[in-house]
Formats: sequence, C-alpha cells, structure tokens
Amino acid sequence: MQDRVLAVAMNGVTGRMGYRQHLTRSVLAIRNAGGVELPDGSRVVPEPVLVGRSPDKLRAIAERHGVERWSTDLDTVLSDPAIEVYFDAQITSVREDAVRAAIAAGKHVYTEKPTAGTLSAALELAKLARDAGVCNGVVQDKLFLPGLLKLRRLVESGFFGRVLSVRGEFGYWVFEGGWQEAQRPSWNYRSEDGGGIVLDMFPHWHYILERLFAPVRAVTARTATHIPRRWDEEGRPYAATAEDAAYAVFELEGGVIAQINSSWCVRVDRGELVEFQVDGTEGSAVAGLRECRVQHRVTTPRAVWDPDAPADPGGYRDHWEPVPDNTTFVNGFRAQWERFLAHVCAGEEFPYDLLSGARGLQLAEAGLRSAFSGHRVELEEVELR
Repeated sequence: MQDRVLAVAMNGVTGRMGYRQHLTRSVLAIRNAGGVELPDGSRVVPEPVLVGRSPDKLRAIAERHGVERWSTDLDTVLSDPAIEVYFDAQITSVREDAVRAAIAAGKHVYTEKPTAGTLSAALELAKLARDAGVCNGVVQDKLFLPGLLKLRRLVESGFFGRVLSVRGEFGYWVFEGGWQEAQRPSWNYRSEDGGGIVLDMFPHWHYILERLFAPVRAVTARTATHIPRRWDEEGRPYAATAEDAAYAVFELEGGVIAQINSSWCVRVDRGELVEFQVDGTEGSAVAGLRECRVQHRVTTPRAVWDPDAPADPGGYRDHWEPVPDNTTFVNGFRAQWERFLAHVCAGEEFPYDLLSGARGLQLAEAGLRSAFSGHRVELEEVELR
C-alpha cells in the first residue's frame, strides 16, 4: 500500500523542548523510521514544516535535518490546504491565539500544555475543536515513560490491592543564572509571562493521577518563591514574580490521598528527578522516569521505631525488587506522537484531548487559588456544553 505523507506545521521548535523532544526525537525519528503503521497495513509519514519567529534559527535547523519548508508567517502556513496538522510548543502566553487560529483554519491540533492561560479559555478551545470536527490532542508524555508504564502494569494487575496513597517528589536545583547558567528559560519565573511551577507541573500531576488512579476532587496547596532574584539569558538580573516551589495534597475520587512536592529549589537525593511511591493494602511501588521497584506485603520487613537503640538496622531498600522491562520502550514523546498520527489518519482512540488538557489547567488554577486563600478547594466536574 502507498504511504501517506502528512504535513505537520511545528511551531516553537527553536526552543529546547520543541526541538529536542518533539522535532528530532519524535517527528523526525518517525519520518526516518518510515512512518507509523496503520491498522490497514499502510503507513503515515510525518513531514514537518517549521514555524517560528527567527529565520536564522529556522533555516539552520531545516538545513541540519533535511527539512524542506520553514516559515515565520503562521497565517500563510495555516492557509495552506496541504498542511493538515498544527503543533504548538511555544511559550504559554502566545499558545492560545495560535491554536485558535489553527482550529479556525480546519487543522488538526496537537499542543503542549497548558493549552491556554485560563480554564475558561482552555474550555473554549476544546469546544471550538469539537464543533470544527478536528482531531485534537495535548502532550501527556509522562504517561509513556518506562517507569510509569510499569506502574500502570501494576495498577491494572491489581498488585496494590486497595490503593491508599500516592507520594510524589519532583524537582532539582535550577541555577539562578548569576554565577552559573540557568537550565530553564527566564520566563518560567515571571508570572506575567505565564511562568510558575504550578502552571508547569500541576497539569502533569493531573493526568498522571487521573489516568493511573482516579480523578482529582480537591486540592490543598502552598506555594513559595524561594529565590526572589534571578538572571536572564543576557545576564541581567530580574525579579522572580512566579512561584518556584509548590507543596500540595490532592484528594482523589474513592478516598486515595496524593501528596506531591514540586520544586526548582531542591538538591536531588533520590534515584530519579521525579519519583512516585504508591502504597496499597497488598503492596507498594516506587516509580521514576525509567525504573520501578516493588515490595509485596509478604516480603515487607517488620520495622520498629526505637530511637534509643544504638543503631538502626537499616537495609530497608534491600527488600524492594525491580519490575522488569519485559518490552522495548521508545521515547515517551515519540510514543504519543505515533498514537496521535494514527488517531488523525485511522481514527484510533486518543483520549488525551483538549478537554483533558482543560482539566489539567483546572487543577492548576485550583492549586493557585488554594495557595492564595489558604483553603482547601474542591474541583467541579468539567464538561463541554
């Protein structure tokens, strides 16, 4: 059967995430591998069309990777009927208008998150996509990481029994920029530019909790701007107006309690940059980006708290067993891209849509509201009317 070439406008590929994860490790990797096989045996091959503001950067990327088309004019790109899909990896503050324009042009839309600056705007985008009849999706890459795929395997097998709690630790030290170059862009620390760790990470925590365990029904959060002064890409000092740490308790449907700390001001003393411990009546697991370890109740050691003992016997980690890979894992971003392409071309199921993205933004807004008010905030059911 003849392969189908699918033109994909990719906006924001001059940024770190857009370039590394979405362009080179996903779309170009899929293209170079001969595309994605569809149920009828045919294949869809994505062909990127680069979009951005810097002609020099776009030209350099295009020449480096053998991409034929690039443009700084989004309107012209969207008016091209040969381009069927629009992807957005821009900064949050400009994403909404671009996605709205793409939907109006009849393009299928795949986008980073948050999808908009407010819940109402995110819901409007979801409604516009539904009414336009275009396929739409939101990046939820962490669901496709090896560690969380192993965790899903455990959940679906009933390993935990009744899940009691989830504890997550995420973060690392982001250099302030004055004496060592920061690992993250400066806009991440300016609320006026859509920055802040709540908007950045709570949508991730939402889809992880919702897809693996249960919907989030309430949140209690505290935020902090631990580092009030940072230095931008040009070495100029600026006031950090967005929070760089958030400490939250999420109440899930069915009684599961999740506690997740998110911080760009923490030095790492754990196996991976993010780890989740899940405790259940029958067993527990600790999952990171790639690894997952388990401890069943029959192998749980008897721990005794005795501060007067001369020494803690320790060795607690010796009682945990690794979950084997048992499969070959591909890049998580690429895995979701493959599913979205199959969704567009063959109608394959793709639940990670704009409405799901709106629910993630709802949790971020509720977390910020809780931090501001000091109160627990309940989440109402979000649906399209």
